[in-house]
Amino acid sequence: MSNYRPPYIEYSGYLINGQIGHWQGNYAEVTSQIVLNSEGKGTLIGKVPDMDSDHALLALDAAQRAYGRGQGKWPTMKVKDRIECVERFVSLMTNHRNQVVELLMWEIGKNKSDAAKEFDRTVQYIYDTIEAYKKLDRRSARFDKESNINAHIRRGPLGVVLCLGPYNYPLNETFCLLIPALIMGNTAIFKPAKLGVLLITPLLDAFQTAFPEGVVNILFGRGRNIAAPVMKTGKVDILALIGHSSSAVALQDLHPNKNRLRLVLGLEANNPAIILPDADLDHTVKECISGTLSYNGQRCTALKVLYVHSSIVGKFIEMFSRAVDDLKYGLPWEDGVFLTPLPEKNKPEYIQGLINEAISKGANIMNKNGGKMSGNFCYPAVLFPVDKSMKLFNEEQFGPVIPIVAFDNINEPLDDMANSEYGQQVSLFGKDTSKLGPLIDILANLVCRVNLNSSCQRGPDVYPFTGRKNSAVSTLSVFDALRSFSIRTFVASKDNDYNNDILRNLLNSHHSNFISTEYLL
Repeated sequence: MSNYRPPYIEYSGYLINGQIGHWQGNYAEVTSQIVLNSEGKGTLIGKVPDMDSDHALLALDAAQRAYGRGQGKWPTMKVKDRIECVERFVSLMTNHRNQVVELLMWEIGKNKSDAAKEFDRTVQYIYDTIEAYKKLDRRSARFDKESNINAHIRRGPLGVVLCLGPYNYPLNETFCLLIPALIMGNTAIFKPAKLGVLLITPLLDAFQTAFPEGVVNILFGRGRNIAAPVMKTGKVDILALIGHSSSAVALQDLHPNKNRLRLVLGLEANNPAIILPDADLDHTVKECISGTLSYNGQRCTALKVLYVHSSIVGKFIEMFSRAVDDLKYGLPWEDGVFLTPLPEKNKPEYIQGLINEAISKGANIMNKNGGKMSGNFCYPAVLFPVDKSMKLFNEEQFGPVIPIVAFDNINEPLDDMANSEYGQQVSLFGKDTSKLGPLIDILANLVCRVNLNSSCQRGPDVYPFTGRKNSAVSTLSVFDALRSFSIRTFVASKDNDYNNDILRNLLNSHHSNFISTEYLL
C-alpha cells in the first residue's frame, strides 16, 4: 500500500438474491477529507451506486423469499450448516484485510493502528459469535420435563432484518449486528453508512460465495431511497441500527405494524466521568485522554463531559491540558498519530460553533492549541468552566471538544445523569471505598456500565453492551446479540408412551432439524 497515493474505487455492484448486479443509474461520489492539494479540497476516492426504491423492494422480496415465512432453506437449516456458511465468509473476508484497513484510513480518517484493530476485532467477533452459538445450541440439545410435559426448547429466527450501521465503526459495529442476525437464521437487507461505504465493496463477493441466495442483500444509496420504502411495507421484522435516535424513531414511525417489529438499536450517549478528590491524577488523566479523544471523540462510548471535584479541578486541568497538547496529529498512516482529520465535511464548523457559543457564555479554552483548525484537522479544545446553558453541555458533540464541570456536591453530577436522556456508561475515578461503594450502587441504576478508574468502552465483546433510556434497545454482547435476533420457541408433548415413541423416532430419523440432540463440538 502506498502511503500517499489515494485509492480510487468506482464500484458498480450490488447484491440481490445471490447475484451481484451492475448498476446502470446515478452514482454517489465518495470524498475523503484528507487533503492532498493546495486548494484545500477533499480527495475523491471513489463512486458507489446511488440506488433507488425499486431495487430496495427487490432486495426485500429476495430476503422474504429466502426466509419463506420460516419455511426457507436458511431458517430451517441445521445449525452446523449455518455455522459453516459464516466460517466460509470470515475466511474469505480475511483475504481483504489490507484493502479494508487502507479504506478505513482514507474514508473516515481512522489512524492505521485503530483501523487494523477494527478489522482484526471484527474477525475475532465473528469467531466468538460462532463459538457462542455452539454453546447456545449445546444447551438446547436436550428435553426438559415439567408437570408431565416434555419440551424441546431452542431459539428461532424472527424474519427479515434491515441492517444499518454507523460511520465511525463501519465494519465492526455493522457486523456486530449483521453476523448474529444471519447465524440465527434471519435474512437481511444491509445498507452501509454514507461514510465508510467503499470498504464494504471488496466483501460482496465473499457474501455471495458464502451464503445461499437471498440471505444477504447489500444495497448502496441514501436512507430515504433504501430504508424508508422497505420499512413502509411493514414486511421488516427487525430494525437493527446503530446511529442517532432521531433516525431510529423516523424509521419506526414508517412501519405500519409496530408490534411485530423487533428493535436492536445502539444510539447516542453522553457518557460522563466523575473524578473524586482522592483520584490518582496521573492515571486519571491518561484514562480521560483515551476516553475523550480516541478516534477524535467520535465514539458513542467516548467521555463527553468531565465532572471534576472543585478541590482538584485546577491541578487536573493543568495536567490534562498538557497531555492533550502533547498528542500527535497528522495523517492516519503516519507513525504515532493519535489525532486525524474529521471525516464529516462540515464537522469543524459545528465544533467551532460549540466553542464560540461556550466562550460567549463564560467558558475558556484551557489548552494552548485548543480549537486550532486547518482544513478538517480540528485540534482538541478543553473548555472550562462549562454549565448547563451551553450547547456543549447538552449535545453529544461527537468530536474533539471536552467540557469540564467543577462540582462540590456529588449530587450535582448524579442529578445531571438522572435528568439526562441517555444512560449508557460512566467512568468513576477515586479510591475511598466508603465513598465509591454507595456511588456505584446509585450509578448502576443510572447507566448500564460503571467503569471504575477506567475510560468507557465497548469491549471485551463478551460483556453486555447496552444502555438505558435513549441510548440503546437490546443488548449486543457476543452472546446477548444472538438472543436479540431470535426468540425462544419449543415443541411440547404430554409425557406418555404414544408421544415418547414419536419423539424417539423423530430423533433417530433426523427428519427434523429442530428436534435434535446432536451435540456440536
